[in-house]
Amino acid sequence: MDQPPAQLAAPGGAAQRAFRADSALTWLFLYRLLLAALLLFLFSYPAEQPWLGSAADAGVARVILGLHGLTILAGGLLIGAQRPSRAHQIQVAIFLDITAYTLLMHLAGGVASGLGLLPAIAVIVGAILMEGRLSLLFASLATLAVMTQQLYSQLYVDTQSGTYTQAGLLGLTYFAVALLAHVMTRRLRETERLAARRKVDIADLSRLNEYVIQRMAMGVVAIDGERRLLLLNNAARRLLGAPDAQPGDSLFLLAPALRDWFLARLRDDADTDQDDSLVQIGDNEVLPSLTLLGDSRVNGALIYLRDQRELVRQAQEMKLAALGRLTASIAHNIRNPLSSVTHAAQLLAESEHIDEADANLLGILRRNALRIDETVTSILDLSRRHAAERTDIDLATWLKDFADEYADNHPDCAGRLRVVTDATPLPLRVDVRHLGQILRNLCDNGFKHGSRGGAPARVELRAGRDGRAGMIQLEVRDSGPGVTPDNRRQIFEPFFTTSTSGTGLGLYIARELAEANGMRLEYIGGGPMEGRFRLTFGPNGMRRPTGNAAA
Repeated sequence: MDQPPAQLAAPGGAAQRAFRADSALTWLFLYRLLLAALLLFLFSYPAEQPWLGSAADAGVARVILGLHGLTILAGGLLIGAQRPSRAHQIQVAIFLDITAYTLLMHLAGGVASGLGLLPAIAVIVGAILMEGRLSLLFASLATLAVMTQQLYSQLYVDTQSGTYTQAGLLGLTYFAVALLAHVMTRRLRETERLAARRKVDIADLSRLNEYVIQRMAMGVVAIDGERRLLLLNNAARRLLGAPDAQPGDSLFLLAPALRDWFLARLRDDADTDQDDSLVQIGDNEVLPSLTLLGDSRVNGALIYLRDQRELVRQAQEMKLAALGRLTASIAHNIRNPLSSVTHAAQLLAESEHIDEADANLLGILRRNALRIDETVTSILDLSRRHAAERTDIDLATWLKDFADEYADNHPDCAGRLRVVTDATPLPLRVDVRHLGQILRNLCDNGFKHGSRGGAPARVELRAGRDGRAGMIQLEVRDSGPGVTPDNRRQIFEPFFTTSTSGTGLGLYIARELAEANGMRLEYIGGGPMEGRFRLTFGPNGMRRPTGNAAA
C-alpha cells in the first residue's frame, strides 16, 4: 500500500530538523566545505604553484583536498543522521582537518611555508565548539603533527625548509591559541548564561510591572512626543471612556478635554506634578497630574488620572468611619438620657392635667427624640456593617416574600407595593440581609417622596434581565415627580436629604451595601413613574439555574 505523502517526506523533514537543531555542526560543515573549496581552487590555478615545494606535485595536493572534501560531505550526512554524537563528530572533523592541513603544509615546503596557520584555525574552532574541552588535546595533536612533519622532512626530504625552532614556536602558537580560545569561550558562555538570567529577570519584572499597573485604581497613561499612547491601564480606559484604546492611538482624539489642560500645563512649565484643576471627560470628573519624561517638551510624558468621585467617596468613608467610632463610644451617653426623656414625655402625655398646648409641645419633643434615636441607629449600622454572606435565591420568589413582609410591617402601605417579574427564574447569589436592607431603604424613600398631585404614593418592584448583556436588574419605581437634575449627583452622598425629618443616610447605606455585594445602584430618571432606582447584579452575583429551577 502506498505511503501517505507526509510519511514519504518524513526523512527529509527529520534531516532539516536535525540541521536546524544543531546549528553549530551546520556552520562547521559549511565553513570546512568553503575552506576546502577555496584551497582546491588555489592549488588548481594558476598552473604553476609558487607556494608548493620544488619537488611537490600539485596533483597530489588536489587529491588530498578532494579526499578531504569527500570526508566533509560525509560529515554533513552524519549531521542529518544524528550519529555519532555531536561531540564525536566535532572531534573527528578537527582531527581530519589537522591531518589534511599538515599534509598540505608538507607539500608547500614545511613550517616555513606559512600554511602552518591552518592547523591553528582548526584548533581554535575545536576549542570554541567543544566549549574549552579537549582544546589542549587538539593543540597537542597539531604540535605533534608539525614536529613529525619536520622530522620526516629532515630525514627524507632535503629540499624542505625550516628548523625545529620554527616548528617548536608553531607548536607554542597552537597551545597559546587553544588556551586563549578556552578562556574566551568560558567567559562567553558565562556572559550568555548571565544574559539569559537577566533576560528572564527583566521579563518577570516587566510582567510584574504590567500586573501592578493594570490593577492600580489610579489611571496611568504614558504618551510619546507625538502624544500617542505608549501605555495605559484599565482604570485609565474607564476614566477616558475608551475601553478599546490601544498603544499607538492619539490621546487627544480619545479625550479632547485633556488637550487644553495638557497645553496649559506645558505653558505654565510647573515643576511639580500635582494639579488641582478638574477635567470633565464624558461623565467622569478627573483630577490629572503630569510628569514629563525628559527636559524637552518633545519628550514623552506620564499622566496620572484620579477619579474625583472616588476621592470624594474615600474621604466620606474615612469621615464616616471616624464618626462611627465616635458615635459608638458615646452612644450609651446619648441613648440613656434620650430614653429617659422619651419615657418622661410619654408619662406626661398620659397625665389628665395636660392641656392641648402642652400636648403639642410634648409631641414635638417625642418626634425630635425619635429622630435623634433614628440618626444614632443609622450611624451605628454603618460602623457595625457585617461582611456579605451570600446564599442562593430565586429573585422572583424572594421579592414576593419581601413585599408581603414589608406590607405586614407597614400596614398603611398595603396594596400600594407591587411586584412585577419575568416568567423565567432569576437565580442569584447574594446576602439576603443586605438586599433586604437596600430594598427597605428604597421603598421607604419611594413611599416618602412618591406622592404627586395629592394621590398616595405607589411603589413598584420590577425585576428582569437586561436584553443586551443578560444581567439581572431590579428597579424600584415610585409614582413621585422624581429627583431634580440639580440633586441627582448628591442623592447618594451621606447626610444629604431634601426632607426636614430624614437623616440623609438611607440612599448612602443602600449604595454601600450594593457595592459590598458586587451590585451597582444608580438613579434612572424619566418614564411614567419618575422615581426609578436600578439595581444591577454583577456576574459574581448571578448563578446558573439548577435543573430543578430550570424545570
